[in-house]
Amino acid sequence: MNKNLWLLILSQIFAFTAAPVTVFLSGIIGSQFSPIKSLATLPMALSVVGIAIFAIFAAKLMSIIGRRLAFILASIGSSLASLMSAYSIIIESFILYNLGCFLIGAGVAFSHQYRFAAVETVDKDLAPKAISIILLAGIGSAFIGPNLANISKDLISEHLYAGSYVALAALTLTSTIFLLFYKDGHKKTDDIKINSRSYFELISQPRFLQALIASAFAYAVMSFLMTATPISMHVMEKISIAKTGFVIQLHITAMFLPSLITGNLIKKFGHSKIMYAGVLLFSITILTSLFEQSFLNYLVALVFLGLGWNFLFISGTSLLVLSYREEEKFKAQGFNDLIVYSVQAVASLSAGIFISLTSWKTMNLVCIIFLVIILISTLRADLKKNPSN
Repeated sequence: MNKNLWLLILSQIFAFTAAPVTVFLSGIIGSQFSPIKSLATLPMALSVVGIAIFAIFAAKLMSIIGRRLAFILASIGSSLASLMSAYSIIIESFILYNLGCFLIGAGVAFSHQYRFAAVETVDKDLAPKAISIILLAGIGSAFIGPNLANISKDLISEHLYAGSYVALAALTLTSTIFLLFYKDGHKKTDDIKINSRSYFELISQPRFLQALIASAFAYAVMSFLMTATPISMHVMEKISIAKTGFVIQLHITAMFLPSLITGNLIKKFGHSKIMYAGVLLFSITILTSLFEQSFLNYLVALVFLGLGWNFLFISGTSLLVLSYREEEKFKAQGFNDLIVYSVQAVASLSAGIFISLTSWKTMNLVCIIFLVIILISTLRADLKKNPSN
């Protein structure tokens, strides 16, 4: 690996800690400060909304000032948003805490651009491997963030978890150290607007649409079921919180650990075949819902859910970078992330409603619709055969 890719990996590990810390703490803090119990998950939802809203803005800003400066500004912004969240806990303001989580989400939107920056450090045929390595770094974020948040939760006496966000502020700011040595290859072009195709023209390309649908619906299925898992396991099936947490941990591991080989698999078998494999893995998750909801059942389901997401998201992202022109990259990447994380936001927000009104089995069966759409878009693109450019 080249120096630039290493710097991006190290920077991303610290910048992306904001995401797992938000997942870890927002529901707990929301339940403490929310005036209405049903609004306890609002901070987490607003964080995802922040990611979706700022997706295009992040890409646009990078097209103007370059990735390096944009990443640095985002890290500083995330650090300030974390301090705002810490302050909101001290003064026990639910409104201010929600604003802090929304702004942390905005910072995470910039962090999602690291995978595209990584692609630019290697040849296009190595894009899947570069994306895999960046996603693999997510394991580091998932380990460092929540653990440090837990260790520092009592840092500020009488204000539980305020110290966690002070620690998060330090973590996100640390990423700037590595970015100072990162060499940005950004060159401002004045003809982007002239040569760039419209959004409609981009999604009219079978390969672009295939990539977009694979990534978006992979996130939809994963977020929809993962968000509902703690409620289904612990609240409804009365499985212990320790076992529930263990299942979530294995799920997250299954999301990122396969990245060690996913890039090589895509290079060997092609994007479409890995997408078909991802759909098959998701199907195993759905199949388990037809049986009794036991600890082992959930464990198998969530592991295969993570594996399926990994195959679909990495193949979708790496195919995307082959489906647009160089001058269109920021426009295409921003649009892709807007759709992907908007879909994720809707899936996350609707999961609580679905699990309370229906059942774990019904939720799994609903996901078949998304799998069919992925299959149709992939088959359509394969039949067209020609790349989009």
